[in-house]
Amino acid sequence: MAIVKATDANFSTETGSGLVLADFWAPWCGPCKMIAPVLEELDSEMSDKVKIVKLDVDENQQTAGEYGVMSIPTLILFKDGQPVDKVIGFQPKEALEELINRNA
Repeated sequence: MAIVKATDANFSTETGSGLVLADFWAPWCGPCKMIAPVLEELDSEMSDKVKIVKLDVDENQQTAGEYGVMSIPTLILFKDGQPVDKVIGFQPKEALEELINRNA
């Protein structure tokens, strides 16, 4: 499964069912660029457990505001449309695996 690019228009649909890790990011953000390959790895290794979506906060300020995203990268884990966990800033792959596994 490929990482999905979410927008204000489709965010609730994309995060509505199952386990979804939403990455709130922006192209100018250094730590966001650092976490991108980590998310690619997780997507290829854990796509049976979790779907990964990315939301550009510059283009989609409504959704970012709705979830109180103040600094990026912010990763929010959704389970059937409800936020269940949240981490802010760059996270190593192991930390994200643990986050996913404890909510799976």
